Amino acid sequence: MRFALQIEPSQGITWEQQVALARHAEDGGFETLYRSDHYESLPGPAGRPTTDAWATIAGSVMVTERLRHGTLVSPITFRHPANIAKVAATVDEMSGGRVELGLGAGWHVDEHRRHGLVFPDLATRLGMLEEQLQVVAGLWQAQRGWSFQGVHYQVDDAWYVPPPVQRPRLPLIVGTQGRPRAIRMAARYADHLNLYYCTPDMARSAFELLDRECHDAGREPGDVTRSVLLGTVVGSDRREAARRREQIVELSLIHI
Repeated sequence: MRFALQIEPSQGITWEQQVALARHAEDGGFETLYRSDHYESLPGPAGRPTTDAWATIAGSVMVTERLRHGTLVSPITFRHPANIAKVAATVDEMSGGRVELGLGAGWHVDEHRRHGLVFPDLATRLGMLEEQLQVVAGLWQAQRGWSFQGVHYQVDDAWYVPPPVQRPRLPLIVGTQGRPRAIRMAARYADHLNLYYCTPDMARSAFELLDRECHDAGREPGDVTRSVLLGTVVGSDRREAARRREQIVELSLIHI
């Protein structure tokens, strides 16, 4: 059993607060500090300051020594796969090999609309996610001259240098609430499946499906790390914890 933290800087957390969180997480013995990747504050009142995920991760790796960092998750609608591959590999070098890349199909319509980002239908986004996983892994691992011809992305005669510090690649994470297609992608192309806001029964079913998909893909189920993103309420006493729980449920941050 390993423990990590995930934070929501899109709720108005400043850079100084993120630095403090990273240092406390490292001092507290956590393995990894993940952050969400959003361009708009959510949930709760709109208009709170937000920061770019990968810019702050690049800064965070410089103020920590052991703690790993990554996104849960970066929407595929925000960046071209060649761009996110280069950014993540650069931060991996800066950190000495302590970075992970989480990718997901995205869901927040308003933040796309307000930032001029294209937001295709779900089937298209899932297709983009599947191709991005292949392109990112291909650029990181393939020899010079690698090519990829997909519906959404094409790569011809790749020449990608330098490769990530972590070999054969830095870990790729697929985040999903349990969609079968996303679980199949994790079994075929990723190193880690993260489930969010799911019940124990949902998690059990998802992990059983992951086992079957891994066998079908010729992989050992144990080769794919599996995790569940869960909300935790902390208070100085039961009354404070109950009050904070009510606030969090009201904001729909977690499902309890």
